[in-house]
Amino acid sequence: MDYSAINIRYGELASSQCCLSCGGAINYALPKTGEVCVDLGSGRGTDALRMADQVGETGFVYGIDISEGMLEKARQNASKLEVRNVKFLHNTLDKIELADKTVDLVISNCTINHASNKDAVWGEVFRILKKGGRFVVSDIYATSPISEEYRNDPVAIAECWAGSVTREEYLETLNRIGFTGIEIIEESKPYPKGKAEVASITIAGLKPKGGCCC
Repeated sequence: MDYSAINIRYGELASSQCCLSCGGAINYALPKTGEVCVDLGSGRGTDALRMADQVGETGFVYGIDISEGMLEKARQNASKLEVRNVKFLHNTLDKIELADKTVDLVISNCTINHASNKDAVWGEVFRILKKGGRFVVSDIYATSPISEEYRNDPVAIAECWAGSVTREEYLETLNRIGFTGIEIIEESKPYPKGKAEVASITIAGLKPKGGCCC
């Protein structure tokens, strides 16, 4: 997928007050003191900064985003609040510049649906999580397959439905990568979005303590 449409859109919104998220993964993540956490698609840094407070001085949080505008705003917010146990990184989700098995918790809000290679994204989440680590992700899925003609359409991308997959495909990907304990925390009724019908979902899962179970 060409990320330029996403980058432009979210860069322009960096200084606005609008809500860009489709869910509240942070409300169910429950970071613990001393944990290392990651927020994929961290935007202005609101959730990352909240987690930084929750994990305390012995913990650390990484915010990952592709928008330089959002990253700059997040860094400004961290500096303003004098939060030192957080770092914001410019990364695509399929190539996260963090070491293997170093993260306790990964969260994300309405971001992974943008990725064209979701296996690669979830593979990266699995890679960076410690054995027994967990994720809590809010995202959207489509009630029927999205036509290929919309996958790289700038308008469809900006409306956050171009990359959506079906519920069945979403869950199958998680199982194939090797996550266990998959739990659907909340799920909306389907609603129209652009030329698609989608639903919002908040889902959690674990990396097995023994590693990959596949």
